[in-house]
Amino acid sequence: MRTHTAVARAPIVPEIALHLASEITPIWQATEEWLKERNIEPPFWAFAWPGGQATARLLLDEPERVAGKRVLDFAAGCGIAAIAAAKSGAALAEAAEIDRLALAAVRLNAALNGVTVATPEGDIVGAPCRWDVILAGDVCYEAPMTAHILPWLRAMAAAGADVLLADPGRAYLPREGLEPLSHHAVPTTLELEDRTLREVTLFRLLP
Repeated sequence: MRTHTAVARAPIVPEIALHLASEITPIWQATEEWLKERNIEPPFWAFAWPGGQATARLLLDEPERVAGKRVLDFAAGCGIAAIAAAKSGAALAEAAEIDRLALAAVRLNAALNGVTVATPEGDIVGAPCRWDVILAGDVCYEAPMTAHILPWLRAMAAAGADVLLADPGRAYLPREGLEPLSHHAVPTTLELEDRTLREVTLFRLLP
C-alpha cells in the first residue's frame, strides 16, 4: 500500500495527510483487468472522494457535531471522515468497509495522523444502532447499493443517530427525507469525475 501510493492532502482538507494514488504512483496507472488478475478490488480507498472531503471539512469546522460522541464513518474509503471525527474529539471513531484493503488503508491513514480509528470487518448493514453520529459520504452512486443501505440508514436515524449524508450529485440520491446542512465546492480531476469541480451538499437523513 505504501509502495503504490504517495502521502498527499485533499484539496479542501489540508489538515489531514493520506496515502493516495496520484499521477506518480503505480496504482493510478493500474487497469481494471490488471486488478482482476490479482484479485484486487478497485482501489476506491486510494482516493479522497468529494463526499468524504466535504464531510471531513464540516467536522473540522464544527467539531461540536461529533465531540464526545460515538461516530461511524460508513463506506469509509480512505477514512478521511473518520479521521476528521477523531481529530474533532469523538469518543469513538469507527470506519466500516467491506473491502479489507480499504480497512488497512484507514488504519494506515489514521496512524499517519496520530489518531485511533476502529475498523470492524464485514458488512455492517443490519447491525443495531450503537452510534450517536453516522457519516455516509458519496454512497448513492448505484441503485443496488442505495437500495441495500438506505433503509438501514433511515432505521439508524429512527433509532436516534444523527445520520449525515454527503452527496455530490449522484443519480440515486433519495428525493425525500433530506434536510440540507451545508454546501461545499470540491476540486476533482477528470480521471475520477466528469468535471473538475463537484458541488457537494451535506444532508441530515430523516427517518
